[in-house]
Amino acid sequence: MKYSANSVWESKDQYDIAVIGAGHAGCEAALACARLGFRTLVFTVSIDSIALMPCNPNIGGSSKGHLVREIDALGGEMGKVIDRTFIQSKMLNRSKGPAVHSLRAQADKNHYSRTMRQVLENEPNIEIKQTEVVNILTEEGKVSGVQIYSGMIYHCNAVILCTGTYLRSRCIYGDVSTNTGPNGLQAANHLTDCLKELGIIMYRFKTGTPARIDKNTVDFSKMEEQFGDEHIVPFSFTTDPEDIQIDQVSCWLTYTNERTHEIIRNNLDRSPLFSGAIEGTGPRYCPSIEDKVVKFADKNRHQVFIEPEGLEINEMYIGGMSSSLPEDVQYEMYRTVPGLEHVSIVRNAYAIEYDCIDGRQLKPSLEFKNVKGLFSAGQFNGSSGYEEAAAQGLIAGINAARMLQGKDAFTLDRSEAYIGVLIDDIVTKESHEPYRMMTSRAEYRLLLRQDNADQRLTEKGYEIGLIQKERYEKLLKKKKLISDEIERLKNVHVGVNKEVQDLLQEYGSTLLSSGVSLAELIRRPELSYSILKPVDITRPEFPKELSDEVEEQVNISIKYDGYISRQEKQVEQFKKLEKKKIPDDIDYDNVKSLRIEALQKLKEYRPSSIGQASRISGVSPADISVLLVYLNGASGKINKI
Repeated sequence: MKYSANSVWESKDQYDIAVIGAGHAGCEAALACARLGFRTLVFTVSIDSIALMPCNPNIGGSSKGHLVREIDALGGEMGKVIDRTFIQSKMLNRSKGPAVHSLRAQADKNHYSRTMRQVLENEPNIEIKQTEVVNILTEEGKVSGVQIYSGMIYHCNAVILCTGTYLRSRCIYGDVSTNTGPNGLQAANHLTDCLKELGIIMYRFKTGTPARIDKNTVDFSKMEEQFGDEHIVPFSFTTDPEDIQIDQVSCWLTYTNERTHEIIRNNLDRSPLFSGAIEGTGPRYCPSIEDKVVKFADKNRHQVFIEPEGLEINEMYIGGMSSSLPEDVQYEMYRTVPGLEHVSIVRNAYAIEYDCIDGRQLKPSLEFKNVKGLFSAGQFNGSSGYEEAAAQGLIAGINAARMLQGKDAFTLDRSEAYIGVLIDDIVTKESHEPYRMMTSRAEYRLLLRQDNADQRLTEKGYEIGLIQKERYEKLLKKKKLISDEIERLKNVHVGVNKEVQDLLQEYGSTLLSSGVSLAELIRRPELSYSILKPVDITRPEFPKELSDEVEEQVNISIKYDGYISRQEKQVEQFKKLEKKKIPDDIDYDNVKSLRIEALQKLKEYRPSSIGQASRISGVSPADISVLLVYLNGASGKINKI
């Protein structure tokens, strides 16, 4: 039964949009709305939880770094803030191809939270209020406002739900269970009932976090030191690389062992994960140490990363050992790990359960299908991770603003961005566990590299209104420099001379028998744009010195030209299906010859395009053909797909 306050009164202030929650999704959503000119009211259960990092103290990582770069390219804030607050930065997967290179930065978590809070507080169209929202108000199926715990009603025309892991949250380790949000913050216990009354289907998910330990009780001499990159690459395309070349802190690598695993196995009956005390489903790709020991019984050790949480505090994060085991078992198992023999725990590891939704109830714009003006983003949508949350928050914020502007929704498809893959998966595919972004989920990942996010998305951000003209013009200049340089390299030929042959021999490359273009040489795996500079006979004349990022784009574009062209052709076919829209009011019962399963799934999901319909489990290629025939007949046209 939804919450009913003892007394109710209305605020005299009028707002355009209310954002419920101020985590990573809520921050991006609120900033997008405000920067697009709408008066935005942000609700949070605690001012101190704005942009909180309750779990791992880092931003980015494999595929997640792509999301942060895309957020920045569209005009979001996460990349800028982590560039101001990181304490170690590393480009992952350098030994592999550029499609999977991903930036990851260790954050000073308190500094990150304070910095993002300052950004929100200094945004003219944003107001922040610490309270709990208990009801979403609607009139004739449209959002009309929100009600807070005190009974006060705030009228608005759109609401964005960014509740993270706070809805009816419960933190558990051993037989200790507290009805709180992460880090002991207040849970939001009343909104779920209202959402259910609005016809929204709820799930119960869980996630977990490791213990935090006292740095002074760690023996780093027994661990492997992990350094940041010598040359730091920024997340934001607006950050000058020279401004962030700082002294970095170290992280540390150690391992569990058979003694660790034995302690865990002997105490599984005391783990809420295995005793049934936790009902929520956890993330498959971020398992607890109990899960690892049980599911990977053949492994005699697992990696453990010891990471600092900030420059001014002694807390350290034990990456790779999240747990919900009792406190005494936590001490026992952690102290078997080399370097942690005498460790003191500052905060116990715990699992957290929370309410979230089935993302299939959302349109690709992240608006609920059955409540106009109600949008949703972040872990509440059944995803996991700060970066996934921020990406959804940005898109939900943009679309809430565009709805009020009377404009079409802004969406990205799977060929345009990792954000497009993320949201399409959430709203199209049934998920029984928290969704995590991975490079393997992106079919066109060679095109969707983290290094070219600005070239793919900044123009869109400019059209939306989140990118300033100066930044857009700078992008156009960069794209011209890249294309001009590629064309020049195709037309610069080098002959068979000693300087060239000596360079080729130095890098183990086949010697020349006749002249070739520099572009042809760059395509060789062992060579690159920078390696060939000494034999670039026209370089002293043209071009002028190029930036590192321009040179990188030139090198990748030439070296992977054949693969890129092949994926671009695949995208052309994909786009044809995406452009074939399905009317919102289609009656699938009139589509003859659909299989029963396909009919049920199409009626349930109500996809917006043929492309989206084709990705629904249970809808076969034959069903898609039947649907195409029906749509072509209904429109009086014959379209070749």
